[in-house]
Amino acid sequence: METFSLVIAIAAIVYVLKSREQRRRIALLGSYLGRYQIERLMEHLTQGYLRALGEEDPERRAQIWQLLVESEKTLNEQFRRFAAEFARVDPADARVSKFVLALPYADRLFPFATFDLRQAFDIHARGIAQAVENPRDQPLKAKAYQLSAELFLMQHSCHWFCRSKAVASARMLARHQTSYTQLLDAVSPETREAYLRLIGR
Repeated sequence: METFSLVIAIAAIVYVLKSREQRRRIALLGSYLGRYQIERLMEHLTQGYLRALGEEDPERRAQIWQLLVESEKTLNEQFRRFAAEFARVDPADARVSKFVLALPYADRLFPFATFDLRQAFDIHARGIAQAVENPRDQPLKAKAYQLSAELFLMQHSCHWFCRSKAVASARMLARHQTSYTQLLDAVSPETREAYLRLIGR
């Protein structure tokens, strides 16, 4: 009975510490993201792409694609500025634990098993910019698919930082019906190579 009580007490302490750490991370990231409309623009683009892909009239479909161009450029510029600002965060506060599940202060206790979110955002910024600029002149459908993947992988990094890799992957699957592996397959080769190198895979 004493052992059971001890286990319960330890679990409660771990939960409290983990929750406190997650609130701190959410507040930190939110203090930077709150200055921009990145999430709203992402939602606008996602819905716009679905409308364009579902539109049967070629003329109307072309109009939708054209209307989305400005949103793509705005999002690209806003995320570039956000990544530049977040790059000034204290390195110790930008560490992300590579452990699948959240452990309180794992980034401080196991610094060898972390990656730098500032570097991740730099990779995402370059990937988003490349998708928007479309240097390979991909068809609009392929461009939208790649840009969506770049944005979703960036969103995954945000959730990973705030919660855990497991939670980030679960949310991605629930919200976008897309697995973490599918995201990695869908982003540009440059993003995938730099990202996997950063997280040590």
